[in-house]
Amino acid sequence: MISHFWELILGTVIALLPVINPLASAPSFLAITEGDSRERRLRQLRMACVYMVAILVSFLIGGTFIMGFFGISIPGLRIAGGLLVAGIGFGMLMGAPNPLPDDPAAAEARAKRDVSFSPLAMPMLSGPGSIAVTIGFTSLARQWHDYVAIIIGILIVAVISYVTLGLSERVVRVIGANGMNALTKVMGFLILCIGIQFVVNGVLGIVTDPAVVRSIRDALSTK
Repeated sequence: MISHFWELILGTVIALLPVINPLASAPSFLAITEGDSRERRLRQLRMACVYMVAILVSFLIGGTFIMGFFGISIPGLRIAGGLLVAGIGFGMLMGAPNPLPDDPAAAEARAKRDVSFSPLAMPMLSGPGSIAVTIGFTSLARQWHDYVAIIIGILIVAVISYVTLGLSERVVRVIGANGMNALTKVMGFLILCIGIQFVVNGVLGIVTDPAVVRSIRDALSTK
């Protein structure tokens, strides 16, 4: 039980961190908070991390209810979440187009007085990919302490995101534009692998389902 507890914590961190990728979000964070003092920037970042934890924990706890309400199976959730995560990773790996200088969304984000919830917490830190990964972890939670382990993993990711983005000015200055581009591609490849593995697990869950195996056996026996 203890081993499974720590495996869930480590698995949550490993799965969420590449998807959230706070290091690659550093330039966007600096652009959104441009003109703010360091104290105000850190205050908004702190609130964004709190919102991120609240959003992901809400989807973790409510994930089972959401799946039951819409009739979504665990394999189906894994396949859908895997496709979504893999799409995000593929976009990072291939390189997203640079936003236009007069992009209305970027201008609106910079003009907002409080950017802690949007766009920092959502969608930068807790976007569709991280939400899909979090809901996917509900299939691994069997008892209440499993949920505690996943929440601890989410908190660890939030702390790492806060520290990383808090040091974003120094990180961008040291790594440079080329280094950030290379790091984004590496993270994109990892996210792509995680998404594909989610799909593989979902397909295996369907193929090895007792009802499916029984149906295939019955179909073959009638021939």
